[in-house]
Amino acid sequence: MQIIPAIDLIDGKCVRLTQGDYSQKKIYNENPLEVALEFEGAGLQRLHLVDLDGAKAGMVKNWKVLETIASRTKLSIDFGGGIKTEKDVQVVFGSGAALATVGSIAVKDEALFVSWLQQFGADKFLLGADVKDEKIAIGGWLETTGIWIYDFIEKYIKHGVQQIFCTDVSKDGKLEGPSIDLYKNIIAQFPELHFIASGGVATMKDLDELKEIGCKAAIVGKAIYENRIRITDLKLLI
Repeated sequence: MQIIPAIDLIDGKCVRLTQGDYSQKKIYNENPLEVALEFEGAGLQRLHLVDLDGAKAGMVKNWKVLETIASRTKLSIDFGGGIKTEKDVQVVFGSGAALATVGSIAVKDEALFVSWLQQFGADKFLLGADVKDEKIAIGGWLETTGIWIYDFIEKYIKHGVQQIFCTDVSKDGKLEGPSIDLYKNIIAQFPELHFIASGGVATMKDLDELKEIGCKAAIVGKAIYENRIRITDLKLLI
């Protein structure tokens, strides 16, 4: 199982939110490149980079941070937050991202997202699904749709999407453990999917459990920054 550390960006700084709440913001490092270099130095190969300013504004904002990390490290970066137009997609790839991370646009405008899959290649996108009670949540998690997570995944697998990560909004940033039962169900229904766990990881034991149930990768954020999981320990899983 691959470990994918996360860097969330506000004003170009490395931060974490709790349950997507911008008022519950904690700055961990003024320089995201330092953090990325530390991850790379530990032998990690991927990075989940989230533009929280972009997510709020509805357009990519922190592309210069992406450009800096992509040019100064060998990390394979997936970048998301505020990707709403074809121009945003081009900016993200032009700034060095290996994958564009898309969430709400896939819910709100299927035709547009499918056109990007056709234009840029479905293997260039990481699809993110925020979930509450097995239903898709959007709009900074404030709005729960009637879309069942399994229908959502099935639809986009048919369009060629290969990598999907799923965040249980009740768990994210709370360090209370991941949604094992939800992930088990998803993996059982879609065994060929490159499924990535996200949200709630607090300990190495959580990572062992995610590996055991068949997750191909796990995104880890707050647990690293709060020193619940040491970067050196992650080497053991690589």
